[in-house]
Amino acid sequence: MKKIAITVICLTLSITAFCQSFWSNLYEYCRDSIYRVYFPQGKLEAIRKNKTNASIALTNGTEISDIEYRTPKKDTLQILDIYGRETLVMKAVRDEKTGEMLANEIIDAAVVSARFRNVAERHGKVTIQFDITVPHTMVDSKWQLRFTPDMYVLEDSVRLDPVIITGRGYRKSQLRGYQQYERFLSRIVSDTTAFVNYGQLDLFIERNMPGLYAFKHDSTEVSDEMFYSYYGVSEAEAVEHYTNKLARRINDGRNLRRQKMYEKYVKAPIVTEGIRLDTVLVDINGDFKYCYTQVIDSRPMLRKVDIVLSGGIFEQDKQLYSIPRGDPLTFYISSVASFADMSEKYLTKVVERQATASASYNIIFPVARADVRYDLADNDKEIANIKKQLLGLMVNETFVLDSIRVTAAASPEGSYRQNERLSQRRSESVSSYFRSWIRHYQDSLEAVRGFQMDESGRLTKDRAMNIHFQSSICGENWKSLDEMVRADTKLSDEEKQHYYDQMNITDYDERESKIKNQEYYKYLKDELYPKLRTVTFDFYLHRKNMVKDTVHTTELDTAYMRGVEAIRDRDYEASAVLLAPYHDYNTAVAYVALDRNRSALEILQDCEKTAPVNYMLALVYSRLGDENNAVQCYLTSCRQDPAYVHRGNLDPEISELITLYGLNKKEDEEFY
Repeated sequence: MKKIAITVICLTLSITAFCQSFWSNLYEYCRDSIYRVYFPQGKLEAIRKNKTNASIALTNGTEISDIEYRTPKKDTLQILDIYGRETLVMKAVRDEKTGEMLANEIIDAAVVSARFRNVAERHGKVTIQFDITVPHTMVDSKWQLRFTPDMYVLEDSVRLDPVIITGRGYRKSQLRGYQQYERFLSRIVSDTTAFVNYGQLDLFIERNMPGLYAFKHDSTEVSDEMFYSYYGVSEAEAVEHYTNKLARRINDGRNLRRQKMYEKYVKAPIVTEGIRLDTVLVDINGDFKYCYTQVIDSRPMLRKVDIVLSGGIFEQDKQLYSIPRGDPLTFYISSVASFADMSEKYLTKVVERQATASASYNIIFPVARADVRYDLADNDKEIANIKKQLLGLMVNETFVLDSIRVTAAASPEGSYRQNERLSQRRSESVSSYFRSWIRHYQDSLEAVRGFQMDESGRLTKDRAMNIHFQSSICGENWKSLDEMVRADTKLSDEEKQHYYDQMNITDYDERESKIKNQEYYKYLKDELYPKLRTVTFDFYLHRKNMVKDTVHTTELDTAYMRGVEAIRDRDYEASAVLLAPYHDYNTAVAYVALDRNRSALEILQDCEKTAPVNYMLALVYSRLGDENNAVQCYLTSCRQDPAYVHRGNLDPEISELITLYGLNKKEDEEFY
């Protein structure tokens, strides 16, 4: 009995102690909860004590919107290894107890704990996504939480748009401040005439200026000069006298205190620009989460981006708590630009010994004359241009000027035979003019240079170039006239049609007579005919120190290399245009960067299957949904170059395949 009594007593004491402890703990919990809810200062102390903090984490899902990952329809892929043997690749894991490979069903995780992610560059842009999570214990009606992500790119740091969480009480206080400021503004009078006592002014005018008062109900205008001349006081002075100056001074003072009163009432302005999110939380029972998306421009040497979150808790204009900076999120950026083959490309070029060049000039001749006149129209400018080109050819370091053919054309007025003879005379006249100029220039140059000593010590003089001039006949320049009429905007369609109807006439004199009687002929003669009197120079040259007629040389293909550089500079549109004619590996790289996957596949299938080509094929096949070929090409590239084992983790398309099928494990070494 004593034992039973002792046991009962001990049990009673234990129950009593348990109840006391339970109710004590419950009381403390309720007290702390009520204290935190109704006393923000206590809540703030709890945040400091528990080191409560917002966090950033990787978004659960793909970070590239234009990549659609597909769920495989089968667990096993049948591919060929490098030796042509069939190999099975399964979504499987090894059982730790038995050592057997078991099929594994992949389930999306609810929480992503990794602090890094591989993201792919697309079209010169990189999209990064992360979640900002705020515990509900940090949220209070009287507070505003401000979170700012800082992005670190290469040597630069960029502050991204903030995310703001505003409590209901905080926003009410903001709006109340705006209301107080609006009430203050409503007391400012914008119309200064409101301070004039018009009753007293009216009574003053009625008693002392009856003549002026008579105009009260009259629309007749009374000027300031008339007002002053009759009564010795101006209108402005009368109005100033009956203005309540004290009220006006008070109003002016309010106007001057606008900014000061704004700062007094609106302690925390509502910001609407330069923020990513500003949400007012009325009530929150769970954690707040915001998915943050940022698109950045790619640049050379960009390998990774770090995101660090910082922020603070604010009550109106006071910062109550500085949220400590958390651990960074790292985004490793993969770009196909690194796959560009920078090897120099050369072109085989055939160099001809002989070369020609042509130029046309408008030299105006007197009617039916052939002498070259420097003072007619713009002949001085045209002749100067001809001399400039001749001089450039004569001193050219690559070519030697051998001969010049001069062809002078005539306009159609007059007989065709006369114009042919006139064309011949004009060609000879121009040839003679510039032959004399060249001879004079060479004589002057020779006089300046004087004698030179050769290797044997003898005095020599530079031999002048013997440039041969040949005069050629063109006759009437109907071909150019046809082109001018076709492009002319002043001639009507009917006039042009009439002109074209005469083109079948082979007798040029008859053709000219047909159009001579038309109204538009005067326009042709005055505006278009002078432009037909051209002189064409054909220059015949040969390369210095070159004996053979043709030489085959190789030179750098600058257009191709500009296309490759455009890939490295992430200017993919330009690279695709420059490299399109070559239809080679680098062209495919540019197409892959632009997601033109089928065009890239067409090129890559014809390329030699090197490690880079196989890896690019794996990327393309993965994007096109052909996982079997994608895995096979990826494993082949890794066998050819083990560096692609690591590279596969950087591209989301390949990284997903590695995860789904357990690639790059020790068990796969036989395949390699």
